[in-house]
Amino acid sequence: MSNIDFMKSLTQSGSTKAILLVMDGLGGLPRELGGPTELEAAFTPNMDRLAREGSVGLVNTVGIGITPGSGPGHFGLFGYDPLEHLIGRGVLEAVGIGLALTEQDVAARGNFCTVDQEGFITDRRAGRILTQECARMVSLIDDITLPGVEVVVKPVQDYRFVLILRGPGLSSALNETDPQKVGLKPLKIRPLDGSPEARKTADLVNEWVTRVSELIRSQHPANMVTLRGWSSEPGLPKFEDVFKMKAAAMAVYPMYKGLASLVGMTLIEGLKNIEDQLDALRRNWDSYDFFFVHHKYTDSRGEDGNFDAKVKEIEKVDAMIPKILELNPDVLVITGDHSTPSVLKSHSWHPVPLILSAPGMTRANPDVTSFGESQCLRGALGQFNASDLMKLISAHAQRQIKYGA
Repeated sequence: MSNIDFMKSLTQSGSTKAILLVMDGLGGLPRELGGPTELEAAFTPNMDRLAREGSVGLVNTVGIGITPGSGPGHFGLFGYDPLEHLIGRGVLEAVGIGLALTEQDVAARGNFCTVDQEGFITDRRAGRILTQECARMVSLIDDITLPGVEVVVKPVQDYRFVLILRGPGLSSALNETDPQKVGLKPLKIRPLDGSPEARKTADLVNEWVTRVSELIRSQHPANMVTLRGWSSEPGLPKFEDVFKMKAAAMAVYPMYKGLASLVGMTLIEGLKNIEDQLDALRRNWDSYDFFFVHHKYTDSRGEDGNFDAKVKEIEKVDAMIPKILELNPDVLVITGDHSTPSVLKSHSWHPVPLILSAPGMTRANPDVTSFGESQCLRGALGQFNASDLMKLISAHAQRQIKYGA
């Protein structure tokens, strides 16, 4: 029996409410040997109190030693085994901006990037151009046609866009063209299997990229594109069917809206910052049972290599905790979808700190005094895989029946 089917058999409806607050890329590393991580350096009196009063631990969002992408990281937190349900960023970006995918679609997330005169990447994100500039760049390339397929190109946010090819006989078994480093050229698209569908799709995409390059090579800073996360609509079991909780998502970035939408969460639209998210949480409190609240900028500052800025983002979230607690959630979980240490400027395999607050339902450890990686090593929850987190949330929310006689 799969994890999802097992949880379907255990969960039950109820009146309790749970919040999953995800600080993207929360986990970190010290910038000097023996020093604090970003979370440990931050002034977080509210999360520290929750850590003392609740249960803490470390979560591997995919598995031990695995560096997660944001998609697998979140699906693990939502209770889906990310090794069983692997979904590319193309679908997430498309669904996140409200595009409906058909069974004939393959989608990729695109980045505008900067290349020099020889074609070597000098900035993988084109200086993090604004969304308005991304929309202008898309307008330069959105009328490219390819034989036998429909081409859809839409701006997403900042330097990101989505590319969809729609037609018969296509395959998402394609490589990514971002080499993940500056100083290298974008990779050519190639099929990842020997199928004629994959070969056909690779040829079409390479033709599209060539034509894009011709159209935008004189632009600056966005004068080239990379593509990643080829995927098709997965048909996932819906969150409410599995966990018997009506769920709402408060996310700003489209990809995270896409993640929530794919599992059937209701998207609360029009949110631009954490204050908007808090207001939406209050307004919708009586209408839903489960609330996914996502904060992106802890990850962004980590990827920028800016330790101090990541500390400030953590502190910004901590300042909102008292207002969240005024709603009296039965369960509040605070964690991340992966680690993004500033010293690495990238996602990493390090387990992520986690607080589980459920008044009257948790066992505190007197040795835990604050919320941070070192303290979470001592926590009652130990280390566990994220696909088990929803079991803990539904159990502490008293939404499970007994297993067996």
